Amino acid sequence: MPETLHELKSIEELNGVLEESGARPVLLFKHSLTCPISARAYREFLAYLEAPEPQVSYHLITVQTARAVSNEAAARLRVEHQSPQAILVLGGREVWNASHFDITAARLEAIIKDQLS
Repeated sequence: MPETLHELKSIEELNGVLEESGARPVLLFKHSLTCPISARAYREFLAYLEAPEPQVSYHLITVQTARAVSNEAAARLRVEHQSPQAILVLGGREVWNASHFDITAARLEAIIKDQLS
């Protein structure tokens, strides 16, 4: 896992990340270890992280090992749970999300650049 990516394993960690989104954008990636579509989206996410925007904080939620965190993120951000799913958070609110084949390195780069401009 790239050093710019941090795995969330507790609701307390999620709370800290949502608080952090008040100061800078946070990108959450919800990943399923058993889904081939999620594996493809995760590869796209990792490709994006080869040259990430340094002003953004990046976090991974593995659905199978952090189900409570995944459910809490969906509830707090008012987004329907998907896996795979990328959620961009700013000010404690979801400002963009995508799932499945809509998650690509190019799309992540474009959305993040748009949010920072």
